[in-house]
Amino acid sequence: MISKKLRFWLQIQSAVFISFLLVFSATAQDDNPNSPTPVLLSEADSSRALAVEAGKIRSAEVPKAETRAFGLNQKVKLFVTNVELMDGEGANAFRVYVEDANRRIYRFPIIDFQRVKSEKTLYALTIVLKDELGFWEQPSEIGDVLIGVTWRGLASNRLRLGLGKVGGEIKDDSPLSKASQNVKGGYEDANNPGFVGYRWSGDRIRFLEQATFGPTQALDDRIRRIGLRTWLAEQFEIPYPSAANPYPNIPLNALMPPSTCDGNATVPDVPPTCFRDTYSMYPAQSWFYKEAFYGEPQLRHRVNWALSQIWVISGVDTQQSSWMLEYHQQINANAFGNWRDLMEDMTLNPGMGNYLDMIRSTRNNPNENYAREVLQLFNIGLFMLNPDGTVICVEHNPCEPGDTPVPSYDQSTVNNFTKVFTGWQTCEVTGPLCPDRTTAGPNYKDPMLLNNGALHDITAKTLLSYPGSSTTNIAACTGCTNAQILTYGNASMQQALNNIYGHPNVGPFVSRLLIQHLVTSDPTPAYVGRVAAVFNANRTSPTQLKEVVKAILLDPEARGDVKTDPTYGKLREPTQLLTNLARHFDVMSADGTLQSDGVVSTETGLMGQVAFMSPTVFNYYPPDYIVAGTTLNAPEFGIFTTGTSIARANFGNTMVFNRININAGRGVTVGTSINLSSVQALAAADSTGNLMMDELNRKMMHSSMSAAMRSTILTAVLAVASTDPLLRARTAVYLIATSSQYQVQR
Repeated sequence: MISKKLRFWLQIQSAVFISFLLVFSATAQDDNPNSPTPVLLSEADSSRALAVEAGKIRSAEVPKAETRAFGLNQKVKLFVTNVELMDGEGANAFRVYVEDANRRIYRFPIIDFQRVKSEKTLYALTIVLKDELGFWEQPSEIGDVLIGVTWRGLASNRLRLGLGKVGGEIKDDSPLSKASQNVKGGYEDANNPGFVGYRWSGDRIRFLEQATFGPTQALDDRIRRIGLRTWLAEQFEIPYPSAANPYPNIPLNALMPPSTCDGNATVPDVPPTCFRDTYSMYPAQSWFYKEAFYGEPQLRHRVNWALSQIWVISGVDTQQSSWMLEYHQQINANAFGNWRDLMEDMTLNPGMGNYLDMIRSTRNNPNENYAREVLQLFNIGLFMLNPDGTVICVEHNPCEPGDTPVPSYDQSTVNNFTKVFTGWQTCEVTGPLCPDRTTAGPNYKDPMLLNNGALHDITAKTLLSYPGSSTTNIAACTGCTNAQILTYGNASMQQALNNIYGHPNVGPFVSRLLIQHLVTSDPTPAYVGRVAAVFNANRTSPTQLKEVVKAILLDPEARGDVKTDPTYGKLREPTQLLTNLARHFDVMSADGTLQSDGVVSTETGLMGQVAFMSPTVFNYYPPDYIVAGTTLNAPEFGIFTTGTSIARANFGNTMVFNRININAGRGVTVGTSINLSSVQALAAADSTGNLMMDELNRKMMHSSMSAAMRSTILTAVLAVASTDPLLRARTAVYLIATSSQYQVQR
C-alpha cells in the first residue's frame, strides 16, 4: 500500500520527468540554428538606401541623409545592422547584390567593413560600384536600382540607390522593408515565414538534405530527440556499407570479355547476365542506389559520393565493375580520415592509374594526365588562393574584375610531377605484396607497385615552390641499381604527395569543393575560410575529414530554418533529386511489396547523370561553372538544359503517377515506386487541402514554400474532385517536386 505522501512524491517526480523529456525533445537539436536577418539602413522614412561617398565620413559616424546618385567605379558606404558576428567575421561574409529596371542582377565587390563605433550593432560596408557583367555602357542612364545585402544565406531588405541619376522605372519591393536611421532597439526578422511543425523542424529537414540522400520521417524524429551533433557522432562510427547491402563481391576477370560472355542463355556454364554483371557498372550502380535508399550510414555514403566527384574515375574507361568497387572502397577507407592518406590511396589505385594513364606512364613514354589533374582538379587548382578561397591577382588581392590571377603552377611543374609518377603498374608479384593477384586478369584491387626500376625516371625534379616548402627539389638518382631506383622512386612519390599536401591552396580548395557538394554552390569566402581553418588545424589528424565535414554541416551559413538569399543553395543533381523524392515517400519495389532494386540509371541518365559514368575527369559538371549572364557559381546547372529540364518533369511524372516497372532488358528485377498513402489520407481528411499542403510544405520544403506557390498548387489540387484524394495527393506532390523552389536545395 503506497502512502499518500509517497504517491504525491511519485506524481511530482513523474511530472518533472515528463517535463524534462518535453524540454529535452524541444531542445535536443542543439542551440538555436537561426542567424538574424541583416537589415540595410535607409534614409529616414524612405525606401532609399542610406549611402555616402567613401572618404567623406569616418567609420565612427552615422551620416546624415544625402539623396544623390553615384557614378561608375565610385566607392560608396552602405550601413547594415541586425547581424551578430563571430570572431574574425568581416567583409568576406557579406555580399551586395543589385537589380536594375531590366531585371538584371549583378554583384558589387566589398572592399572594406567596419563597425560604426557610436553604434554597437551598426556596420559600414564599403563597396565599389563596378559592374561585373558589363551592362553599364551608359551609366548615366541607369537611374535607381534595388540594392541589398546577404549574410549567411539571408537577404536583407532591398532599397533604392541612384546610379548615374536618381529616379527611374524600377518598383520598390512590396511590402517595403525599410529601416530608419534609429538603429537602437533591434529589428524583427522580416523573413521568418512562421514555421509549421516542431521547433527548428525546418533546419532539421535542411540538414538531412545536406547530410543524407534525403530526409525521412524516422530520421527527422531521431534528430529531434538526440540533436544534430549526437547524430553526427553516431554516423561517424556506424559500419559502412549497411549489413543488409554489402559491397558486391565480384572477382577480377580477363581484361576483355570472352566470346562466350554475350548474354546468350544457351552458352553452357555462362550466366545470361555475364557482361552486365562483370563488364558494366550495373552492379555498382544498383548497390549504390540501394544504399542511398535504405542504408543507415547515410552521412558516409553522401560524403563518399562527394569525394568520388572530386577524385573522378569513370566507367567510360573502367571496364569492370570490380575495378570501380575497389576504387570506391578506397574512398570509403578515407572518407572521414586524413586527406594526405586519401591522396596516396587514390594515386596508387589501379582504377585511377588506368583512367588517367599513370599505369602506362614510363621513363621513355611519360604521360602527364595524372600529374596535371592531381594538381588542377584534385588538390590546388589553377590559381593561387587566399585562406578563404578567393583568388590572388597580380593587381589586387583578392581579385577585382579584369585582374590577372596568379597561377599556382606552370607546364614545367606538370612535367616534373609526370617524371615522379612514372613506372607504376598493377601489382602482379607473387606473395604478400599482392594478395588479390589472380591469373584470371590484371590486378585492379591491390595498390599499384613500382617493380621495374628501368621504367622510372631518375633525373632531378623541381616540384611546387611556396613559402615554407622543404619538399620542392628531388635530386637525381645517379648510378643507381634497380633496388636503389625502387627505393628512390617510392621516396620521390611520398615527397611529391607531401609537396602537394603542403601547398597553401589545399585547405581552401578542398573545403570549397566539399561545401559545394553538401550545402551550397557559391559559399561566401568567410564560410570557406572557416572550414579551411579546420582542415589546416587537423593536417596531422587521422580524423581530419571528420572534423571538416562536421564544420561544413554545423557552420552558421549552413544552418537555419530558412535561407532567403536568392543565390543560396544548389540545384539538386539528378541522383539526389531522385533519392530525395524516393526517401520522402517510403521508396519500394514497383508492386509495393519489396525494397527497390536500385536500378534507376536510365531515369538519372535522361536528366544528365549516370552514377559512376562521369563523361570526363571534370566530373558531370565543372565546379567553377557560372550560369550564363550572371556571376553565380552553380556547378549542377552545367547539365541543366532544355532537354534535361523536361526529363526532370518526366521523372516526377513517372515516380508520382506511375512507377519504374520490371524490365529485363534494363536489368530492372523488381522496379521502384513511392508510397503516397499518408498524403492521400490527409487529402481525404480535409477537403480544403490545407492539411495536406501544410504537411508537404514541412516535409518537402522545410516550411519555406512561398505564398504564391502554395496558392497556385492549392488551386490545382482543388480542381480535382474531393472524392479522388489519391489524385489530389499526386497532383500536389508532382507540382512541388517539379517546381524550381524544390529542385534547388536550399
